[in-house]
Amino acid sequence: MRTTSKLALGCLACGAGALGYGVWEAQQFTLRRVEVPVLPSGQRPLRVLHMSDIHLLPRQTGKLEWVASLAGLEPDLVVNTGDNFCSPDALEPLLDAWGRLLDVPGVFVFGSNDYTMPAFKNPAKYLAGPSKVEEHTTTPLPFDDLRAAMTSRGWRDLNHHRATLEVAGRRLAFRGTDDAHLKKDDYSLVAGPPDAQADLNIAVTHAPYLRLLDAMAGDQMDMIFAGHTHGGQVCLPFKGALVTNCDLDTERVKGLSQHTASTPAGVEHTSWLHVSAGMGSSPFAPYRIACRPEATLLTLVAR
Repeated sequence: MRTTSKLALGCLACGAGALGYGVWEAQQFTLRRVEVPVLPSGQRPLRVLHMSDIHLLPRQTGKLEWVASLAGLEPDLVVNTGDNFCSPDALEPLLDAWGRLLDVPGVFVFGSNDYTMPAFKNPAKYLAGPSKVEEHTTTPLPFDDLRAAMTSRGWRDLNHHRATLEVAGRRLAFRGTDDAHLKKDDYSLVAGPPDAQADLNIAVTHAPYLRLLDAMAGDQMDMIFAGHTHGGQVCLPFKGALVTNCDLDTERVKGLSQHTASTPAGVEHTSWLHVSAGMGSSPFAPYRIACRPEATLLTLVAR
């Protein structure tokens, strides 16, 4: 009986230690730097800051300070793939932290934690597989105020919209969808061939479900940006992420990879795919293990 009790206490202590470490790691913000050979031959580099899954609460002063520091990177373009805040009173601190980034050309889409506040659930449930739509039908967030604040500063709303921006002397053509995790996506609203006059065709969405990646790559997008996965949030040595919170494979849960699909003409096309591991997590699962919170500065260079 004593041996069993000691074993139980040992397991409990290990679990508490792992949780404590995970809460600490969730505050270790990291900037990733990636180079992508995607621009037409002979063009000079283009710097893109990809932000995702901030999941901000006003009390998170360390996160706010780190987000504010990103303006010092002086990117040419900001791509925001959603899940920005967790409570209504986080909106103003979020906009203050973005600061000068709102003066940079930018595009955005929404995730579930732009529409509604997170709901309490067992912190371990994240590891059981993708969450369900009904788990996100909680108190609404002021997403229209967030949208208005971003668009008033020139960032383009890509939730089922297309947009063309002149960025550092380049013509960039964008298209995006609303959140696939909430089943709000309808790619047919932006589907079609790429802009032949653009230096780059870019697709943006929050959750990288395969139905969207197939459609975007099939329409010959040069790059696809997404977030949502939190990089798996809990990763293991030699194995990596356990889950992606969607149907994307764990090998591509974060960072730069590629996605290949057939075009309407039946020819295969390969797009670059960048999935951000994001900066935060649900306040009810405030841990990350072997997966530090991040933003990414992508340097796009000539092929």
